[in-house]
Amino acid sequence: MSTPLSARPATRHRSANIAGLDIFYRETGPADAPVVVLLHGFPSSSHMYRHLIPALADRYRVIAPDLPGFGLSAMPPRTAFAYGFAAFAEIVDALLAHLGANRYALYVMDYGAPVGFRLALRHPERVAALVVQNGNAYDAGMGDFWATTRALWKDDSQANRDAMRPFLTIDGTRFQYMTGVQDIDRLDPAAWVHDQYFLDRPGNADIQLDIIVDYQTNVALYPAIHAYFREFQPPTLILWGINDPIFLPEGAQAFLRDLPDAQLHYLETGHFALEDKLDDMLPLMRQFFERHLQGER
Repeated sequence: MSTPLSARPATRHRSANIAGLDIFYRETGPADAPVVVLLHGFPSSSHMYRHLIPALADRYRVIAPDLPGFGLSAMPPRTAFAYGFAAFAEIVDALLAHLGANRYALYVMDYGAPVGFRLALRHPERVAALVVQNGNAYDAGMGDFWATTRALWKDDSQANRDAMRPFLTIDGTRFQYMTGVQDIDRLDPAAWVHDQYFLDRPGNADIQLDIIVDYQTNVALYPAIHAYFREFQPPTLILWGINDPIFLPEGAQAFLRDLPDAQLHYLETGHFALEDKLDDMLPLMRQFFERHLQGER
């Protein structure tokens, strides 16, 4: 049984100086509890975990950072910071070391997946378990939606950058939240308004385009990630919005080739599954963590 809300630890909203950048993170739960790290997707931030964080606070130390250029973390100019997934993994790795989190479960979604998988490649001994929610690691998960992005990967021209810009508007952000959702009135419009506020900051669109260009380095890393899965067999729970046009359900199924003991659950929703399916996802997560994080500190 879950702990009543009134008895759960409060969520703390904090920042730490990591490699000269002010990195914002949300944290809650007992200091000596097993650690669960929540890594957000595009174009969101730790805000996407605002409901999940308190729901895990009774049993786990939960840490949810904002990546540089997202949410309330620093947004240095492109000339001062190499925006990309290798840099993101370095920042998160340093933040976790700063917080004394040396063993943890990872919840990874969208952009958070390549960041988390890079952490796992660096420190496989630190990853106690994985929860993968619409976070891709296989070519099978990337369909026609990626055609414009692949053109940009092939030729980082101004024309191809401009072709991506509509995806960074409020229509593009709303599309990510609403597509594939059955009960639209369960969605809180404040979620995409919140995300768009940060996307609309001067200079952020070009930062996001740099990150989109860099995403191809994650695809190149897929064979190494698959080898990690096969060698270390981290306990894995896969929760996948089956109607997601960005990361297809074939991408979820592909994990089972390298992680045959993983649990896979499809959810009748889209990309941001937590927005309308938390009630279905939370019991699965709590059962999974109870089984695999016992004794972790």
